Amino acid sequence: MNKKIIIHTLEDIALHMELLGENPFKVAAFRKAAGVLEQDPRSLSEMEDILSLKGIGKGTGAVITDLLEKGESDLLAELREEVPDGLIPLLKIPGLGGKKIAKLHKELGIDSAESLKAACESGEVSRLSGFGKKTEEKLLAELETFGQRPDKLPHWELESVVHMIENVLHAIPEAERFLVTGSYRRMAEMSSDLDFIVVTKLPDRVTEGLMNSLPVLETVASGDTKLSVTLDAENPVDVDFRFVAAEQFASAIHHFTGSKDHNVRMRQLAKERGEKISEYGVEQEDGSVLTFDSEKAFFAHFGLPFFPPTVRKDGTELERTAELDGLIRLDDIRSDLHMHTVWSDGAESVKEMAEACRKRGYSHMVITDHTHYLKVANGLTPERLREQIREIRAVDAEIDGITVLCGTEMDILPDATLDFDDELLAELDFVIASIHSNFSQPLEKIMERLHAAISNPHVDMIAHPTGRIIGRREGYSPDLEQLIEWTAEYGKILELNANPYRLDLAEEWLVLAQEKGVPVAINTDAHSTGQLGYMETGVRYAQRAWMNRDNIVNTWTLERFLDHLKG
Repeated sequence: MNKKIIIHTLEDIALHMELLGENPFKVAAFRKAAGVLEQDPRSLSEMEDILSLKGIGKGTGAVITDLLEKGESDLLAELREEVPDGLIPLLKIPGLGGKKIAKLHKELGIDSAESLKAACESGEVSRLSGFGKKTEEKLLAELETFGQRPDKLPHWELESVVHMIENVLHAIPEAERFLVTGSYRRMAEMSSDLDFIVVTKLPDRVTEGLMNSLPVLETVASGDTKLSVTLDAENPVDVDFRFVAAEQFASAIHHFTGSKDHNVRMRQLAKERGEKISEYGVEQEDGSVLTFDSEKAFFAHFGLPFFPPTVRKDGTELERTAELDGLIRLDDIRSDLHMHTVWSDGAESVKEMAEACRKRGYSHMVITDHTHYLKVANGLTPERLREQIREIRAVDAEIDGITVLCGTEMDILPDATLDFDDELLAELDFVIASIHSNFSQPLEKIMERLHAAISNPHVDMIAHPTGRIIGRREGYSPDLEQLIEWTAEYGKILELNANPYRLDLAEEWLVLAQEKGVPVAINTDAHSTGQLGYMETGVRYAQRAWMNRDNIVNTWTLERFLDHLKG
């Protein structure tokens, strides 16, 4: 349990109460309690008595007690039962918040996208106070495509489904071994479905276990070698389970990982040797089938080194064997240079983040909380930042085995100025600049903002350089060729933000950055100790761009890193 989970639970309760039309003062009490915790600079473990905080009342205190004792809230579970299932998805429609949806539900009985569309078409919505004809027309336009099943889903959305399936398979004794394959394993940003290879001698028992435990919407096919289902998730997800013998596992995971073009190239190699590749193994001229203990052994059979799934794309990767030794890997990472604490919108303290980074074997790290322009994230004023610098220096002195550096994630303001002055920036070890606002400005203004940051002698890195959220928003669409040129010119760093929602920079621009000699930092942008684990996602994504470890700032020693910052 951490403070962020408590805050989100209180906010979630307030939202559900709002949707049910509860007393506004009651709703406000839960939002106030969440705000009190957000503003408190301490982590949960540093609070002696969280229930005694001003703004935590009897009702909100009971919820916090539930969370601390059981890890869940009975009140939130009850509210979720009361709120019609169709109301929560309506929050995704631009312009509809909890209050407006509650009014639609109370006045017109709206409980789904379908009933909302019917009410708009009949003109009922426009007759409600606070809505009007223009609002009704906008809602109808949004509802035309609302709820349509997308052809592909982002990696971050599929991740929770993969974890759910893995937990179910772990609980089935007859599932001896399994692995997710396909484009998901190749770390593609978007995938149309999921593919699992399962080693079992009793596929019927595995099928039974899967069907009893997974939220199956539809069974597409079921047999001795394959189960195909559609699962109920935020968006429906198609999943194929293929059942194989233990000796077939390595060949099967290679085959179903793909890509198609990679497999075509491998089959060509096999044909030149008088062999045939299938998901079951490598067929010899005499009809016998060779199987392998691992994918490494499979590749070695063809005189090839192991190619990570992330680089298996168009077949040309087989001509790039010389680059494999330098390819970035997770165990190359020495540092994380972008993370948040309870000083802004993180869940844990400076010390807790430092201890977690030390446990990951890092030699150094940077604390980079938000700046005061970003009020929604409890951004630091200059005075608070100077207080934090003192705390970071104290933690650095206290903890052995890791160097804790002082930094900031400073906002680049809409008028192309920076959120802190040069005098304050000079007191920091590392300065990140990023855009969090006014994404719809003209390209010229966006580029003016980025240039103001990158040309500032105190700014070291541009974070999440496009502001995209994969599958949700495009970001502010800068001229990335120009940004990369400027980064090279001024000797700065660009970030690959490893948060699965972002993966920003995108693959094609990572390739260009490396070609131009621009250093790239893979950072988690962690807001809790658990999110430090995003580093693996970032490294795997960087592999898709064939990023060399020497071009990744996080692989550098502390001395090399500091020398680079000095210029």
